[in-house]
Amino acid sequence: MTKEHRRFTEFADAVRRDRYIGLCYGPPGVGKTLSARHYAGWDAVAPYLDEFTLIDGRPVPESALTARTVVYTPEVYNTPRSVQKAIAFYQDRLNYAVQLVRDGGLGGPDTAARFTTRSARNTELLVVDEADRLKTPSLEQIRDHYDRTGVGVVLIGMPGIEKSLARYPQLYSRVGFVHHYRPLSPNEQHLVIARHWPHLALDDLGDFTTAEAVATITRITSGNFRLTSRLVAQIERVMDINQLSTVTAEVVETARESLVVGVL
Repeated sequence: MTKEHRRFTEFADAVRRDRYIGLCYGPPGVGKTLSARHYAGWDAVAPYLDEFTLIDGRPVPESALTARTVVYTPEVYNTPRSVQKAIAFYQDRLNYAVQLVRDGGLGGPDTAARFTTRSARNTELLVVDEADRLKTPSLEQIRDHYDRTGVGVVLIGMPGIEKSLARYPQLYSRVGFVHHYRPLSPNEQHLVIARHWPHLALDDLGDFTTAEAVATITRITSGNFRLTSRLVAQIERVMDINQLSTVTAEVVETARESLVVGVL
């Protein structure tokens, strides 16, 4: 639970509550997608919705009832029709699943006819990840879906998406919130390393060797969550091969040689 994730949660709550279009952007690997999927509980909700039927007796995931959120990632090649079809698939199933719980789990062959209208707004937020992939017609489809359903929408993309969307006034005029997702600060990165990889024993910055190793990790990754995860995997490999028990700056530098860091 980093500061940026908490800010994303507050941002998503505001978009969901006020039913605006929100825009979240940041460099790759900082945790935008991870935050969105965690907010929606998508790792549990998506498999459930993929197999959902109106006569299904399985319990609805708690995250589906609390977040009321659909996460959609468009394919590289997409059309307005494919975008609408994919969004409607998940949104309709989430609508029905929530309504089934509201009705006390009463399903049956005529369930769809009974509460199609009442369940229409049980989905409160649509998160569109990799929104940079959407061309003008597909963006117009998202706007049309927003206008017709009243669902809050969060578009997640790379830096610069806020400028490219400004060229579409009908869509951009509906943007009510913007969230710039930033990399981890040095203090947060140390906290993340200590909590997620406790077996590395990098929690005591009072120890010079530990402090030097953490500083080297921070310098290499610049607070990028994905790169930190990849670097830690290489550190574990180097330690296992050489049968080491302590992470040092030299171990980190050796691990870094196996990575393509690129531009952060």
